[in-house]
Amino acid sequence: MIYLDHNATTPLAPEALEAMRPYLESFHGNASSIHAAGRETRAALDDSRDRMAALLGCRSHEIIFTSGGTEADNAALLGLARAHSSRGRHLITCATEHHAVLHPLEHLQKREGFRLTVLGVDALGLLDPADVLRALTPETTLVSVMTANNETGVRQPVAEIAALSRENGVLFHTDAIQSFGKEPLTLDADSFSLAAHKFCGPKGAGLLCVRGGLPIDRIMFGGSHEGERRPGTENVAAVAGMACAAELAVSGLDAEGARQTRLRERLWDGIRGVFPTAQRNSDPALSLANTLNVSFPGLDGESVLINLDLAGICASSGSACMVGSIQPSHVLLAMGVPRDIAQATVRFSLGRGTTEGDIAEAISRMAGIFERLAAGAAV
Repeated sequence: MIYLDHNATTPLAPEALEAMRPYLESFHGNASSIHAAGRETRAALDDSRDRMAALLGCRSHEIIFTSGGTEADNAALLGLARAHSSRGRHLITCATEHHAVLHPLEHLQKREGFRLTVLGVDALGLLDPADVLRALTPETTLVSVMTANNETGVRQPVAEIAALSRENGVLFHTDAIQSFGKEPLTLDADSFSLAAHKFCGPKGAGLLCVRGGLPIDRIMFGGSHEGERRPGTENVAAVAGMACAAELAVSGLDAEGARQTRLRERLWDGIRGVFPTAQRNSDPALSLANTLNVSFPGLDGESVLINLDLAGICASSGSACMVGSIQPSHVLLAMGVPRDIAQATVRFSLGRGTTEGDIAEAISRMAGIFERLAAGAAV
């Protein structure tokens, strides 16, 4: 199997598994218990929090451990918007955000009386910071823009957007889930979200970092865990695995990024060689090193994915299956990609385990796939 779907999830690093093992096999106390067994796991939780804070350039008490990126995004957007609603009820985001951002903001608009501005992007998928500035009003309290897109890999100008938000007294949140571990995380945000399984950590673990002293409403109730901001018994094993995986992810980033860029471009050259009319849906200079989003005009994206899978190649579609019908990617549509082209799109995403041999073999297998599909489409 050739795994080219690392933006969906990544394999668990062996080192992370070993870091988790003691808390799966031996140390089973509840971290909130005051007895010795509880203190053992509390120490592991505190150590993991300190290690993550050191990596992220924040303070330990600013980290809230969550069940993953979706919960972290929801906690940030719902919690910050509600906590600061007395100042204003206007929110700003971008049309290409992950649904973990768009849906909670849409909920606030539809059910809680907030006003939401969704800004468009250009053909490259970029949001213009000037558009954010123009959208700000005296009622604006929160702007949320992701660091890098999960489908196209396009990196947004979050430093500029964070700066202008701060200059205007507006909170800035960023979903950094797809970028962490792929490039250095240099953020000056009021809050940001991460998910462990995107950087070879365990599924079911993530975090939200919220600037110290910033009021945020909890979105769940039932306990005083995580500084009374997120109730529920902490998953100590997963948190320990996340901290280990994060340390591995930030090591050798420049060299690994350069390596993945070479492999990505080799893959793109190979795809064009076997399907000359393929279209690339991002500028490589503006995108994460590991991500390649390609449309195959005249073909059906679902058929391409099925045939790739049958050939032992794992990739993802630019579409999402909703209520049994294939919907074109909202990201590509926002970029102005025609609907039929958006529905003929595949995302390839590389990881640390991807080799030159994987890319060469994938290209070799694709040659037969596209020959068959093109012949069928011509009938």
